[in-house]
Amino acid sequence: MTDKLKMAEARYDEINAKLSDPAVVSDNKLYRELMQEHKELTPLIETYRLYTAAEKNFEDAKALLAEGGLDPEMRELAQGEYNESKALMERYSEELKMLLLPRDPDDNKSVIMEIRAGAGGEEAALFAGSMFRMYSMYAARQGWKTDLIGANPTELGGYREVSFSVEGDGVYSKLKYESGVHRVQRVPETESQGRIQTSTVTVAVLPEAEEVDVSIDPADLTVQTFRSSGAGGQHINKTESAIRIIHNPSGIVVECQEERSQFKNREKAMKMLYTKLYDIRLTERDSAIAEERRIQVGTGDRSERIRTYNFPQSRVTDHRIGLTLYKLDEMMNGGCDEVFDALRVADMTAKLLNTKT
Repeated sequence: MTDKLKMAEARYDEINAKLSDPAVVSDNKLYRELMQEHKELTPLIETYRLYTAAEKNFEDAKALLAEGGLDPEMRELAQGEYNESKALMERYSEELKMLLLPRDPDDNKSVIMEIRAGAGGEEAALFAGSMFRMYSMYAARQGWKTDLIGANPTELGGYREVSFSVEGDGVYSKLKYESGVHRVQRVPETESQGRIQTSTVTVAVLPEAEEVDVSIDPADLTVQTFRSSGAGGQHINKTESAIRIIHNPSGIVVECQEERSQFKNREKAMKMLYTKLYDIRLTERDSAIAEERRIQVGTGDRSERIRTYNFPQSRVTDHRIGLTLYKLDEMMNGGCDEVFDALRVADMTAKLLNTKT
């Protein structure tokens, strides 16, 4: 581990030097690449330098204690420095092991998310709307951009299904654990008896693919245009600006009708098609090594129940890691960090344990 850290630190210093070179600054592509690498290395190097500082203090205190002849007050101070530095070394050592774990190559990608109402009829559709709002508010807190791709709204303001993109740095690394079945327990507004109803929605989080990730033959596509319309026939478009694209080899159908421009709808639909085809490739890859990669936070299977939102008790429970918080209102308003961070730590811890076996 020490050799890897020293190499990483040397590379970090090299990047710092290059970033102050006017020739590099004027090369936009190279500058962006170096800035991205610098950003990825920074947490590792900062932790490594904290570790080496703690190690130096530990060795100094150890040598002082070994000399002997200290008065009681100095010995107490040296012993305190020894104990504190040792604890810090152990803490930073564990953090470094996690930071050195192989990164998911998709972690820095933006995503396309799909939310679909499951069991529960109109109440499930309303909860799908609540989930869309929650993710949108969380994205806004992170400084990310959300863009609606397609929606099938209901009369009461819910969604049978809604798809949208989330763009920004490290989006997939934080949202990838959201794929699965989300269960809600609450009293529907339409329930006169005050009885709690259980409904579900399914969430899919797909790392956004670029054209370089997936090759599509235009001859394999069937492109259809149609008139877009909103809930209950509202906002009917008199021109056929909505786009439906069928990828004949896979049978995948994508469509977009959110933009007034046919060109923009086609662009969004193609982006979704690339992403869905890329997701198929990832699923095939992961299933081939599923037993090796199975982690505590779940398999990523979208039929797996991952979380329950209990409104009467203001309780949210993530079943994969046994986490229960009584902060449901905060989470539904975009305050998801505590749950998302716990999932990421559980994932990294499980991977770390797998490397030791």
